[in-house]
Amino acid sequence: MTTCTRKGCGKTFDASNNDAADCSFHPGAPVFHEGLKSWSCCSTTNRAVTSFDDFLNLPGCATGTHSSEAPVAPPKPIVPPTPAPTTTNAEGKEVYGAAAAAPLPPPPVRASTPLADAAKPASTAYVEEQDDPEVVVEKGTVCKRKACGVRYDGEDRSEEECRYHAGAPIFHEGSKGYSCCKRRVLDFDEFLAIQGCRTGKHLYVGAKKEDQEELIECRVDHYQTPRQVIVSVFGKGADKEVSGVKFETEAMHVDLLLPGRKRFTKTFALYGPITPEESKYTILGTKTEITLAKADARSWPSITALDPSLAKNFVAQLAFSAGGGRGTTGAKEAVYDDQNKQRS
Repeated sequence: MTTCTRKGCGKTFDASNNDAADCSFHPGAPVFHEGLKSWSCCSTTNRAVTSFDDFLNLPGCATGTHSSEAPVAPPKPIVPPTPAPTTTNAEGKEVYGAAAAAPLPPPPVRASTPLADAAKPASTAYVEEQDDPEVVVEKGTVCKRKACGVRYDGEDRSEEECRYHAGAPIFHEGSKGYSCCKRRVLDFDEFLAIQGCRTGKHLYVGAKKEDQEELIECRVDHYQTPRQVIVSVFGKGADKEVSGVKFETEAMHVDLLLPGRKRFTKTFALYGPITPEESKYTILGTKTEITLAKADARSWPSITALDPSLAKNFVAQLAFSAGGGRGTTGAKEAVYDDQNKQRS
């Protein structure tokens, strides 16, 4: 049996019995714009979706015979040049050009005490869903984990190994990858072929419906300083023993178990890189406060620019504030470096 390589199909077929209408596929190219995902060949019939899993499940709009030929890669997109960096000086004014590229002076180092180190909240292990070893799996069931795609063959499941991605897909300025690993590609087919960076057991079934918590949305708010982004997730009474936040360089995983079998769990593909070991969180009575340590001095217009459904929870521009309150967005007066002074 051979696996069909047409976009949107992925079924196995017998080359000696390959009828003309067996394959349902997308002849066009994937379209990703402002968090929406669709196919160029059926954008008017298949509505654009925000979830990457929903995008992969969009039904094919054309039929034909299955194919085992390698897909032809489209021309590489032209990535526009990155704008000149901006930052703020000691007086809180924006600086452009070469002065902005210079690193900010390091913050003052405070002597740590054993008590302060012990009180610092640590990032918890991100425990993923597992199948019950006794659950019955039908032969041919596809693993639900990202980038795996293995079908259950009816044999002993304890010996199987799943290679998958635990992070979220990241599409930024033409590059494509996952938040859990560093590899980035431009072609969509190459993205689908990125091998999983983690190993574990396959997830064929998932939790039973009656055992699942009610997944809810929590209000999210935030502000930033030149070195940090402070995020507040408003969920009352989160269980401190089992709730937590996992930090990665380009993502954070928030998992809060709330009263009444309610749960808020979300992976944020971050706007910019962070330093995981310097990031932290604190679970309070009415909210969870997360401090993201920026890896560079860039300004974040949002936590993530990938999912438009988050826009209603996020302020369009983050306010710089040294004292924790909201300040003004941007500066009242532009400050130029020596090179730009000559031009002005």
